[in-house]
Amino acid sequence: MKRFVPLIVLLVMAGWIAENWMPPKPTNNAVDLVRFGKIPVMVGGRAKPLDTVARNSLLIIHGKQELILDNGRTLTATAGFADVLFHESTADQYPVFHIQNDEVLGLFGWEQSQRKYFSFAEFSPFLKQIEEQGDQADKLEAVQRSAFQSAILNLRNGLVLYQRLKNSVQLEGTAHFAAELKNYISTIPGAAKAAVQAQHGENFDRSELNAVAELIQKYEKISELAYVLAVPPIEPSGEWRSVGDSLLRSVVAGEIHPVVVEYAQIGDAYRANDHRQFNQHVDALINWFAKEQPNATKRASFEFLFNRLQPFTQSMALYILAFLLACASWLGWSRTLNRSAFLLLLLALAIHTFGLGSRMYLQERPPVTNLYSSAIFIGWGAVIVALILERIFQDGIGAACAGAIGFVTLIIAHHLAGSGDTLEMLQAVLDTNIWLATHVVAITTGYSAMFLAGMLAIIYIVRGVFTRSLKKQTADSLARMTYGVVCFATLFSFVGTVLGGIWADQSWGRFWGWDPKENGAVLIVLWCAIILHARWGGFIRQRGLMMMAVFGNIVTSFSWFGVNMLGVGLHSYGFMQKAFPWLLGFMISQLALITIATTPLEQWRSFRETGTPSPDENLATDPVA
Repeated sequence: MKRFVPLIVLLVMAGWIAENWMPPKPTNNAVDLVRFGKIPVMVGGRAKPLDTVARNSLLIIHGKQELILDNGRTLTATAGFADVLFHESTADQYPVFHIQNDEVLGLFGWEQSQRKYFSFAEFSPFLKQIEEQGDQADKLEAVQRSAFQSAILNLRNGLVLYQRLKNSVQLEGTAHFAAELKNYISTIPGAAKAAVQAQHGENFDRSELNAVAELIQKYEKISELAYVLAVPPIEPSGEWRSVGDSLLRSVVAGEIHPVVVEYAQIGDAYRANDHRQFNQHVDALINWFAKEQPNATKRASFEFLFNRLQPFTQSMALYILAFLLACASWLGWSRTLNRSAFLLLLLALAIHTFGLGSRMYLQERPPVTNLYSSAIFIGWGAVIVALILERIFQDGIGAACAGAIGFVTLIIAHHLAGSGDTLEMLQAVLDTNIWLATHVVAITTGYSAMFLAGMLAIIYIVRGVFTRSLKKQTADSLARMTYGVVCFATLFSFVGTVLGGIWADQSWGRFWGWDPKENGAVLIVLWCAIILHARWGGFIRQRGLMMMAVFGNIVTSFSWFGVNMLGVGLHSYGFMQKAFPWLLGFMISQLALITIATTPLEQWRSFRETGTPSPDENLATDPVA
């Protein structure tokens, strides 16, 4: 029976994944928000589906990708976004904006309570005050802002984004947009004639001229406020435009872009609660894009699928389950649980790879383009190396490392996604595919290896100090794994750093400039070299190797995140004020582990209670073995 347990575990989890990947069933007599969410638009220089805009906007404003209303009902990002675009009076009542700072609440005369989320309608009387306070905070560097200033700036930015979204397709308060557009296009000839008559001093119909002028002012406002560029170009070399800009150009063209007309029909049907008309015009718009913008439509549909599947979230669940199974294997049923963990990790890695490949397809870039993608790639690389180690040693250690690092790096990526679109346009310093595919990939592969070596060392210390499971064979296996991974990390860190210098020479005219990020990269190379030379020279044995590998976690985390938080240098494009306490806490935890490891080996539980000779004694004659 035991031999079937791994297969049963794999099939159960594969079934769970398959269920989540099944397309949602359409609801009869309801607005088709699935089709609506696939409509392509241009935001931030990249074509993406409305579903992505809805998710990212809600994530920026609300901190989550779904909204829980006061009555307990859950609203999807796309459903809420439809209200924002077409029924703003309803959306204004949604508790979207997250406020926890007491000073911000006090600014409005509100007392602190259990409430965390507030609606736009509640902030409406204080918009000018929020704007003034936000502008003052915006003038300061991020490191100089107080908690109140950071909170009020985030609130101001969220309110600005919300108001821009409301005016992306039509001006706030518009009731019958389709009829307005018909009136607009029909009065343009008369208004043009009246304008010519006015120039020649002839009698003219002022009412027609004033009506068109009023609408032009309205569309100018939409053009200024719009966050979404919803109107694609007709000609191949054209640019995406906002609805307002397109309407202003229709004065010359003499006709309104068909996409604008369809959006007007969609909005009117949504406000009238006419589901059939809404779905018909959504289908018409999707079909128009499929014919006129096939590439944008294809990518938008795939990105919509990627958003719905959430591959990294599913990978996280599998990684943590595999980690628990690998740890449990040390207590009993070792072969069965090891095999189960290994198969789950293969499934998790496959989904992780699908997510990584999907991002590369959508961005048309190599795997690492920002801090978010670096976390995704570092976890992916570490899992592969750990699985190779597990395949070689088959003792559950590689599986435990793979599960732990995969889970932790994806959690880090999840929190890095709070700023919105993780597929945004590249920073200027990164906008070169050849170096993204060489320097950045090589250096992040070095990060993966260093964290894997550190994780192996943590397992060595924890098992040795707190359990009786660190036998001589296990200790030797961990030492060999750690040593090999450090060698691997040395190679990729060194090559990546040299390639970075070549990139810098081509981009900035100097190979090395003592930039904080450059210093961080060379610190990893130097620390790897110190570990290897200390091992070769007999200055450290197993315990010393593990302690130095744990300290490598500190060096690597500082190079990966810490130098970005300094706010100086050419690489300081990833500043995250909220991440500093977590980075500091991680470093302190690693120092604590190193301190624990310094206790005499006779006090380690594995050697005190079992009578097993300490690994350092076994290596007294051959410290490099």
